[in-house]
Amino acid sequence: MNAPVVIPYAPRRFQLEIHNALKRFNVLVAHRRFGKTVLCINELIKEALTTKKADARFAYIAPYLLQAKDVAWTYLKRYTNPIPGVEYNESELRVDLPNGARIRLYGADNAERLRGLYFDGAVLDEYGQMAPSVWPEIIRPMLADRGGWAIFIGTPMGDNHFREIFDQATSSNPEYLGPDWFAAKFKASETDVLSPHELDAMRKSMAEDQYDRELECSFAASVPGAYYAKALQEAEEDGRITVVKHDPLMKVYTCWDLGRDDDTAIWFLQQKGPQVRVIDYYENHGEHMDHYLSVCRDKPYNYGPFVLPHDADELRIAAYKSPAQIIRGLEYRTIVVPRTNNIQHGINLGRALIETAWFDAEKCAQGLKSLRNYQREWDEDRKVFRERPRHDWASHAADAWRTAAEGLPAAPIVRKEDRYSWKPTPSGPPSWMAT
Repeated sequence: MNAPVVIPYAPRRFQLEIHNALKRFNVLVAHRRFGKTVLCINELIKEALTTKKADARFAYIAPYLLQAKDVAWTYLKRYTNPIPGVEYNESELRVDLPNGARIRLYGADNAERLRGLYFDGAVLDEYGQMAPSVWPEIIRPMLADRGGWAIFIGTPMGDNHFREIFDQATSSNPEYLGPDWFAAKFKASETDVLSPHELDAMRKSMAEDQYDRELECSFAASVPGAYYAKALQEAEEDGRITVVKHDPLMKVYTCWDLGRDDDTAIWFLQQKGPQVRVIDYYENHGEHMDHYLSVCRDKPYNYGPFVLPHDADELRIAAYKSPAQIIRGLEYRTIVVPRTNNIQHGINLGRALIETAWFDAEKCAQGLKSLRNYQREWDEDRKVFRERPRHDWASHAADAWRTAAEGLPAAPIVRKEDRYSWKPTPSGPPSWMAT
């Protein structure tokens, strides 16, 4: 009789509670140093060792492959080392178990390459730092035919899709996803993982927002290094994120960020004097140029110029034509923003544009979420923010917004007191036609 395999893992009280409470889909919000990764690596190992499925496949997915290696590879090898016959593939970051099951590390930065695979279980670590499309469009379909499970883990990074899926997994939420979902939040003040002395020292050395976000799991705390969060908060307080009606008598400018193998984003704006009215937003990925132009044609808008980034004349796509050439061929006018090496100047213009803009809350929800989460890149070695923006899921809407700020024909940088030519009335949303 074979001797039992003993994994050197002794879960803490809350970790054990989670193991016992897990359902098919799970969203775990937990403070730093809670032990999220260790918990999930051991859940993967347990499921892989005990599965009855042939050729079972399990995945640990981090925002970046290098991050997955740094965070999880050592843990995965440590806790699988006692298993007789286990094999490691260092180049593929893969563990092969004697029953034919495999556990492999992946990065969501190259999520498209996962299409066509299947998973029996997957952990999505720091889901809020991944593109919002990774789960619904790529990972979820990979679990369908074999009834696979998933665990989302992370610490809050602002009001993004991680918060959205946590809220939807909470049974008291009107948009509850159903009984297959489990959600839990673990604050440092409640778990006793870190001593009161350590928490007190951290509170004194961290900004209030940082502490609330990292230790108390607050989604409301501001995103670190966010470029536009303050300006958007002011817009919210001013009532400028509301219902913004399309005026059929005014031209609509489209402002683009173009992606060949990446997302393409489009803002739809109208201008009247100092007012900028942001009436719509669209974003997609993996589509050809004709898809985005079809989206524009299907909207009931009378278009002015298409405001395009500097490479709109340089990229070559369909029939070796550039996006700008294709748009002009449809008899739309274009404005191509000149190339500049000063990204910060464009970001400053983008911030000024937010300070003059009114946004339709519903139609622009996806774009606004991206702008709120657009942030500076973090230098882990020096523990400071770099001067360049972080390129992630939030970048596409932000780059299209910078195109608008740099390319609109009348730069809407005006005094705050000149922003308003009407006030909303108690009877309902404002009528732009009355201005």
